[in-house]
Amino acid sequence: MKLIIGNKAYSSWSLRGWLACKQAGLPFEEVVVPLYDQEWDRRREGDEFAPSSGKVPILWCGDDTVVWDSLAIIDYLADRVGRARFWPEDDSARAMARSMAAEMHSSYQNLRRQHPMNVRQIFPPAAPSAEVMAELQRIMGLWAQARARYGGEGEYLFGDFGAVDIMFAPVCTRIVTYQLPIARFAAGYIQSVIGHRWMQDWIAGAQEEDWILQQYEQPAAG
Repeated sequence: MKLIIGNKAYSSWSLRGWLACKQAGLPFEEVVVPLYDQEWDRRREGDEFAPSSGKVPILWCGDDTVVWDSLAIIDYLADRVGRARFWPEDDSARAMARSMAAEMHSSYQNLRRQHPMNVRQIFPPAAPSAEVMAELQRIMGLWAQARARYGGEGEYLFGDFGAVDIMFAPVCTRIVTYQLPIARFAAGYIQSVIGHRWMQDWIAGAQEEDWILQQYEQPAAG
């Protein structure tokens, strides 16, 4: 397998795809492509980026199987290695986990736009916009329900690290980067996600990158 990803410092969807590959436990080649550099437009027109229209991550399995979009990569890998590696075994827990992952995939546009991922920075705290606060409160509510109903003695939303934690991992980094307000219970969960060995490997890789995108190096703009 070959996984094409963007800058580790900034690419939240790449992080999800990369964590999915690590979770699957299958060997893969990692190809980091600098976002928006001078070669970006030319690179997007190449065969390796088809049919994703140049979006990362892209997972190639051999020469004829290509999967793009992080949630699709999770599902594809779960088909290969067994869904229990990614999703809770209990039907009710799995239903909630899938719903949360899908909501993360399609929602929280204000948080994404106003607080882009940058795992190399911790900005001074500033009051988030009302729209971001509403989204954070929604996320806190979902996390609280998952932990209370299915977290058990584990460190993660449904006990063990899985697909839903992969989907929310960039949210955890944003909360740290921008020092966003959270519910008290969420601090331990965020610490567990950020402290996961794969997350630490990703963050270390981001620190070694030379690329700087100035639009992601500024404090949040409401």
